[in-house]
Amino acid sequence: MKLAGIHHVAIIASDYGRSKRFYVDVLGLEVVAEAYREARDSWKLDLRLADRTQLELFSFPAPPPRLSRPEACGLRHLAFRVADLDAARAHLRAHGVDCEPVRVDEYTGRRFSFFADPDGLPLELYEG
Repeated sequence: MKLAGIHHVAIIASDYGRSKRFYVDVLGLEVVAEAYREARDSWKLDLRLADRTQLELFSFPAPPPRLSRPEACGLRHLAFRVADLDAARAHLRAHGVDCEPVRVDEYTGRRFSFFADPDGLPLELYEG
């Protein structure tokens, strides 16, 4: 088997409207499709990044909480590649999003910084 790339990442939001505004208005992802699934009382929003990778945003009634610290077992975080880390961090701060201090990857020499989505999901900006 040869994997060709990542097609999408799926996220379940506790407050669909709040997360939709964050991913669309703050992070600038493009809306591809949005559907309400009545049988599940659930919204599904398909979003796309510039490289055509997709993010699926779901809502479900009363989703259980999940550990989201980067050191918890399971998916650690979602990283977005940016050309200019300083500009991306300034954009987030202008929208009231706190970013951790810039760090440098000791192996690649690339700069990165963590921030969180409205549900505390750890997200990363990776310059390069």
